[in-house]
Amino acid sequence: MEIALTLLVVAAAAFAIRTIIKTNPARPMVLPPMPATPYEPTLPAGPAALHWSDDGRYLVEVMMESRYQPALKELAGEHGDQAAAVPYLATLVPDDVNPYESAAVAVFLAGRMVGYLSPKAAVTFREHLKRKEAEGQSTTCDAQVRGGGKWQNGRLAYVVVLDMEPLER
Repeated sequence: MEIALTLLVVAAAAFAIRTIIKTNPARPMVLPPMPATPYEPTLPAGPAALHWSDDGRYLVEVMMESRYQPALKELAGEHGDQAAAVPYLATLVPDDVNPYESAAVAVFLAGRMVGYLSPKAAVTFREHLKRKEAEGQSTTCDAQVRGGGKWQNGRLAYVVVLDMEPLER
């Protein structure tokens, strides 16, 4: 009797699941169309709220995409076969309207977008801004464009490093 009751419950559950699936078929998720040009924030006008420094240690690396390599190559200038190490003043801009990352921080060199802080570093950076009462404001730090040296019949990629205390532990 117990087995029959169990089989009846299982059959009823299977029928219910089948009915739910038939009346609510899975619909593919519709993604928004990709923009014709990649999203890029703008550099705000006006002075920076403050300047960060870690005494020339340059331990924070900017995340970048391949689309920034031409700009970095231009910013690195001529450096022959050796890797570049060209100094710049970086502007860090909290990007509150970034469609891909809610706490993004954009990095600009010489007025040109060159990448972002990593998501984890951006959260820590925004906490530092809040403590310094500079929330949402652009700030600066010294930076270097490095890389591009010859290696195995090619050139290494360029990177940007920032002179500020490490943001990821």
